[in-house]
Amino acid sequence: MTKPVILTGVRANNDLHIGNYFGAILPIVDMARRRSAEYIVNLFIPDLHSFTTPINHDQLFDSIMNNARVYAAAGLPLDDDAIQLYRQSYVSAHSELTIILNNFVGFGEMERMTQFKDKSAKLSNDRVSVGLFDYPVLMASDILLYNAMYIPVGDDQTQHLEITRDIAERMNHKFGELFTVPEPVAKQHQFFGKDQGLRIKDLQNPAKKMSKSDETGKGVIFLSDAPEVARKKIMSAATDSVGKVNYDKAAQPGISNLLEILTLVRQANGRAVSLKQTIDEFTGLERYGDFKKIVADEMSEFLANFQARLAQVNDDTILRKLESSEITANQTANQTLLRVQKAVGLRR
Repeated sequence: MTKPVILTGVRANNDLHIGNYFGAILPIVDMARRRSAEYIVNLFIPDLHSFTTPINHDQLFDSIMNNARVYAAAGLPLDDDAIQLYRQSYVSAHSELTIILNNFVGFGEMERMTQFKDKSAKLSNDRVSVGLFDYPVLMASDILLYNAMYIPVGDDQTQHLEITRDIAERMNHKFGELFTVPEPVAKQHQFFGKDQGLRIKDLQNPAKKMSKSDETGKGVIFLSDAPEVARKKIMSAATDSVGKVNYDKAAQPGISNLLEILTLVRQANGRAVSLKQTIDEFTGLERYGDFKKIVADEMSEFLANFQARLAQVNDDTILRKLESSEITANQTANQTLLRVQKAVGLRR
């Protein structure tokens, strides 16, 4: 019997930051290592999704390759055949299935997508692309081509998973059993755990999450930042007027964010420490500068170690993994696409 499929990925536009690393990359790598004995893990690089919002296209190819390098530096076992690492655009069935599915999805359904409304509100009308509008259908194709049952989703992606389920059920009802319907959001959270990692906040505005779209870069620590640059960002992080370290996300969001960051980088630096232990160690400390210095030191150590591992990643090894996975991905995706093409009358 074929093993069930887990599918996930991280967009390849702009520079990855520590929020991406600790909130997505590391949990994905850990999940892949733990689950590959029982599941096929499709870890894809969604490069077609990368320019649904404006980007620098001159940097896209390098960003795609860097995503793969970061996974390797984070510990992804490239020699595990149950873990597939592939580029979305190298499997043409993603695009072809999207064109077909577009004809079975309503304009109103897409217009109601919260992510589309939020992202399009930040752009001028002439920069809101059809690709951004159609993003959920391409995401549905990403999932349905591989009969994926489990897809780790954050709160901002739950609508997209539900529309994927709706599309699969709609097509199955009309044409027979074309697609495996992925599990609903509640079962996804049960499978992966609802709390899939701490969500790092912006250093200058801890009310919002750390984001690649931050134009100043002052509140974001990128994986490519020199340790001394990251140190300065930590030392200038927003705090409060309370004057004592406490873990209180409502009253002291900046300090709380630094406590979470310190826990994560200590763990990455090889220390078996929990958030509670970090909180207990520093609660009541009155000198924010002393506390920030500790966080900055640990962050500098993490970045130096990570960047050393990243520099050792062999691009030929990465390319071999991508190319072998893309052969496997094309075989599976093309089987699904042909089944759909026959169902809708495009093939006999």
